[in-house]
Amino acid sequence: MSERHIHMAGSVVERHIIRGGETNERDVYEYVLLRVVPRVERGECVNAGVLLYCRAKAFVAARTHLDEARLRALDPGADVEGVRAALRAVEAVCAGGASAGQAAGDDPGRRFRWLIAPRSTVVQPGPVHTGLTTDPAAEIERLLEVLVR
Repeated sequence: MSERHIHMAGSVVERHIIRGGETNERDVYEYVLLRVVPRVERGECVNAGVLLYCRAKAFVAARTHLDEARLRALDPGADVEGVRAALRAVEAVCAGGASAGQAAGDDPGRRFRWLIAPRSTVVQPGPVHTGLTTDPAAEIERLLEVLVR
């Protein structure tokens, strides 16, 4: 159930209400889109992945999908294998363990913050967005499907 309120500035705010007996244990998460910018001077990009962090669940993960045809449409000479390697590296850092390199010992939040730092490389993080979820693993799959594929 939700209520809608109109603020004095004219914006509509929706507030979700939990009634007695209902459980709605949603946690806040943050996510960014991973963008491939083959020619920085043109400013064109292709969404190629999602990076999601949920502090309450100590969850950080990346899911990627590179549409090679879209990338080649922006830049026929794009280094597709280099882009794939960069995307795999992001997934490895999120996964932690030995494949994360120096970030292996960092907690999920530090790995997420390091990965979303602005870069002037071909694979770049977009702005941070937030949401609520009961299942971060399912949410990242949903975001990949809606925003990347």
